[in-house]
Amino acid sequence: MNYNHSAPFIEMHDVTYFYPGAEKPALDKVNFIPDKGKVGLIGPNGSGKTTLFHIIMGLLKPDNGQLLFKGQPLAHEKDFRQLRREVGLLFQDADDQLFSPTVLEDVAFGPLNLGISPAMARKAACQTLAKLGLSDLVERITHQLSGGEKKLVSLATILVMEPKLLLLDEPTNNLDSSTRMKLIEILAGLKLSCIIISHDWDFLAATTAEIYAMENGLLIRSGKSSLHNHFHVHSHGGYPHEHGG
Repeated sequence: MNYNHSAPFIEMHDVTYFYPGAEKPALDKVNFIPDKGKVGLIGPNGSGKTTLFHIIMGLLKPDNGQLLFKGQPLAHEKDFRQLRREVGLLFQDADDQLFSPTVLEDVAFGPLNLGISPAMARKAACQTLAKLGLSDLVERITHQLSGGEKKLVSLATILVMEPKLLLLDEPTNNLDSSTRMKLIEILAGLKLSCIIISHDWDFLAATTAEIYAMENGLLIRSGKSSLHNHFHVHSHGGYPHEHGG
């Protein structure tokens, strides 16, 4: 496929998606060309945020509209193979992402699946875990980890693949305050583009430069994000949102 490397990495044009039997679309003529850097998505449950991620990854197929990857239209399963090598999705539930007996095996699985030698896959996994400050988890049994540890290891399984774009779906769900802060520090140190879904406005303000809001399948650009405390004014002040601890 002849990619146009000067084109936007991801483009959605008039994308509409109906879940089977639904009367209203989950996505309603969405146009989305995310900026490079870190972008936030906020909105109530059922507003279409996760559906948008699943469309990007090819897990759902739009009823109408077009999705482009580096200037090339994506329509069939084979079209998404390269995209999935360059875009990593962190699911809401870490247990959907982790399936190997040990942490090292989970993080090494992706590189092994690409044909990298076991020794090199192990080295890449150890290096990624070290960068995230998780070296002490290398030999741990995955299902015995805490919820926060599972979330961070799930992130490691994606980052070891060296993606160009990272999609994070409610990454702070059920995290304690220390793990939440660690995740903020990790994201601040990543030099790659991210789109982050969250109900936690303060988390988005700390990790993103641009915020979009979703409601009833519609996408609205909400403006620049900035660090703020609970005595604050921001461009989306009229939109219901939550503050993290």
